[in-house]
Amino acid sequence: MAARAARDVPEGWYVNLGIGIPTLMANYVPAEREVVFHSENGILGMGPEPPPERIDRWLVNAGKQYVTLKPGGAYFHHADSFAMIRGGHLDLCVLGAFQVAETGDIANWATSDADAAPAVGGAMDLCVGARNLWVVMEHTTKSGESRLVRKCSYPLTALGCVKRIYTNLAVLEVTPDGFLVTEMIPGLSFEDLQARTEAPLRRA
Repeated sequence: MAARAARDVPEGWYVNLGIGIPTLMANYVPAEREVVFHSENGILGMGPEPPPERIDRWLVNAGKQYVTLKPGGAYFHHADSFAMIRGGHLDLCVLGAFQVAETGDIANWATSDADAAPAVGGAMDLCVGARNLWVVMEHTTKSGESRLVRKCSYPLTALGCVKRIYTNLAVLEVTPDGFLVTEMIPGLSFEDLQARTEAPLRRA
């Protein structure tokens, strides 16, 4: 999923990668394409994860994973990082999610004490501050429930902001008429995809 989403990031975009699967995208953007990755803890020009022998223990992303810094990259204060986000300077943010509604609403945070990231964090700012919001997530839960829904039942992160979704089954656009399927994995029929999706789907 991360590799598929990375293929679509345009040249020259400034991109924030959320915790989880989205952070893997930095490993898959073609080397010849200039994409500037941002991390809300204060990095611009973030590179892919380093091999074990090149780990810098002071250099981590917002998910506490070790990363590298590309030539020309910079570190800065957390407040400056959020000034970039809130100022509309990011072209794209890619987040994971528990649910996305057909209207583009996103629910991607939890309140359980057992969760690794038990608060909304910077996601709320990123959802409304970035010019584009993509979601990368599994199409269904472990118990088979759809994550693409008519209306979110989880606490909302933001309203009407998701533009595109990458799942393990399909690529979908969020339109005024709901979810539009633009791509499916080989061997999966549209009817099978709809059977695994609560919200109604349309073919591109």
